[in-house]
Amino acid sequence: MKASDFFALPASLSRFASFFPAGVAPWEWLKRLEAALESVEAGAGGPAVPPGVQVEGRVWLHPTVKLPAFAVIRGPVFLGAHCEVRPGAFVRGNVIAGERCVLGNASEFKHCLLLDGVQAPHFNYVGDSVLGNGAHLGAGVICSNLRLDQGEVKVKLASGELLGTGLRKFGAILGDRAEVGCNAVLNPGSLLGPRALVMPGVSFGGLLPANSVARTRQAVTITARRD
Repeated sequence: MKASDFFALPASLSRFASFFPAGVAPWEWLKRLEAALESVEAGAGGPAVPPGVQVEGRVWLHPTVKLPAFAVIRGPVFLGAHCEVRPGAFVRGNVIAGERCVLGNASEFKHCLLLDGVQAPHFNYVGDSVLGNGAHLGAGVICSNLRLDQGEVKVKLASGELLGTGLRKFGAILGDRAEVGCNAVLNPGSLLGPRALVMPGVSFGGLLPANSVARTRQAVTITARRD
């Protein structure tokens, strides 16, 4: 299982190519985030920072990044061209985003890599995860990153085999153009192939192959209201 099975590093993040090789397991990219961010030299000429936006530490913002009236951005952070940070976002370290990503309203981002065009626009938690090009999270989607027993997160393959990752905190891997519907939960170590879809309200764990859909069906009973 290789990172190239899920996504391709876009040209906008080519400066980090040596840290994110295509031939390693996709979760190995998470282990290299800190080193990748340490390679970024402090730059000038970012966007004007509104008084209500709290910026701390080493933060590199492309001049075209759109900032809201209020948010918290704690470095190290790298946000590429035309990214949009929406009101109430909490970006709390070791975050890299490519071009045209949306870091949404009241959403939290921690130790994650967002490739080009990622949209996490409303009430999302993205921790210890890699989201591929054009991946989309519906409102309220949670990338859960810690097991209840706080043990090593293992990836469950289609065969049922459990594969160790060496990570205590590991959220999800979303392939290019994968989508997750509103209020779904991705359990620690979830892998979604390119163009995979998790329907709204589903609690999903394991491997969802490319171009496939995870859904649950439940009967809805409608009765007359009793006064």
